[in-house]
Amino acid sequence: MPSLNPLSPHPGSMPFLHLGLGLALGLLTASLLLKSSHPTSHAPSPPYIPAPQRPGPNNSNPEHPYPPTTSQTHPYPPTALPGGRDVATPYGSIRVYEWGPASGPRVLFVHGISTPAPFLGDLGHEMVGRGCRVMLFDLLGRGYSDAPSDLPYDARLYTTQILLVLASSPVPWTSFHLVGYSLGGGLCVSFARHFPHLLQSLALIAPCGLIRRHHVGWRSWLYYGSGLLPEVVVRALVRRRIRPQAATTAADTAPASTDMLATEGEARQVDGDGDSNGGAGFDSTGISKHRPGVTVGSVVQWQVDNHEGFLTAFLSSIRNCPVYAPQPDWNALASILKARRTQDPDVTSNTGLDSGKVLVVLGDDDPVIVKDETIEDAMAVLGPEGVEFAIIKGGHEVPITRSTEVAQVIEDFWVR
Repeated sequence: MPSLNPLSPHPGSMPFLHLGLGLALGLLTASLLLKSSHPTSHAPSPPYIPAPQRPGPNNSNPEHPYPPTTSQTHPYPPTALPGGRDVATPYGSIRVYEWGPASGPRVLFVHGISTPAPFLGDLGHEMVGRGCRVMLFDLLGRGYSDAPSDLPYDARLYTTQILLVLASSPVPWTSFHLVGYSLGGGLCVSFARHFPHLLQSLALIAPCGLIRRHHVGWRSWLYYGSGLLPEVVVRALVRRRIRPQAATTAADTAPASTDMLATEGEARQVDGDGDSNGGAGFDSTGISKHRPGVTVGSVVQWQVDNHEGFLTAFLSSIRNCPVYAPQPDWNALASILKARRTQDPDVTSNTGLDSGKVLVVLGDDDPVIVKDETIEDAMAVLGPEGVEFAIIKGGHEVPITRSTEVAQVIEDFWVR
């Protein structure tokens, strides 16, 4: 994503900008006093910020290394998904999950900006039930993956992470289906642009990369693009902004049924900035049918409170990843897809994305990735023959609440 400095708030929000700037000046004075009260350290920064320490192991029972109570009560235990492993890389440790038949079709999932791998766990289970081999992983700075402290969190970093994850598998991943959600959708477009020959298909669930600039409210402009606030103030404000305040367990809310979520129209309304969450209905959604009582909000809250690198990763991702339109990667992918459809020998000598189109799955009531705008803009970039849409009832949480339906439309797309 290009620098956010050119971003400006929507014209209608300009009166609020003055209020924000007044607040900023007051916070600036406080932050300078705070910074002056601490001695400056000249020690070199480590190359990465470690992920949270895992819940204590149960050494008395090697077959069940984590106590059952931990798995039930911790928002994100290491046993949340099958086939977990830690991959040592130059960027720190990466948490990876891989399971399913070794001979089945491969499916790699890439999650969103604030939700680690378990958010897409139900979708992974659905695809394994259809005979697939699946792999999920925590993006750097999320979940149990470390957070590099000396690099921008951009598409280049995450493309490298995907390659590292693929190389860590005990089975070959030289041809696979790629599925990206939200921020992960934008990252998957970037990956597909450079490595289309590895992909059998590309499915994007509520993808970023085409969000129109008028959705950038004054707070996002002030925090991420204006350069008016010192970083210590930005971090404090954003930490407060993205930390869910909703109930942390489903027992504190109404049952996370899809019917209830489908009617939460008012709860889905976001205040003009879609950077922090998907609305109250998103935070209160149960993380998985396999983990009753644990909500999306509780997992995000755990990250904010326990992963010292999460805020760094979140801020840098907003500033550097392919979030807002226009994105050159989408135009480059459009050329690749067109060449596949026209059988251009200069491009089709390497197989991959042979259908010449991508699947875009959208929630009809998503306040972050607006359905009508995304359809219009994806059609304009990829062309009517380069994209297929599936509209599913729900908001930004459709990969959880409609995992069976999402899995079905992805599988149907493969065979068409």
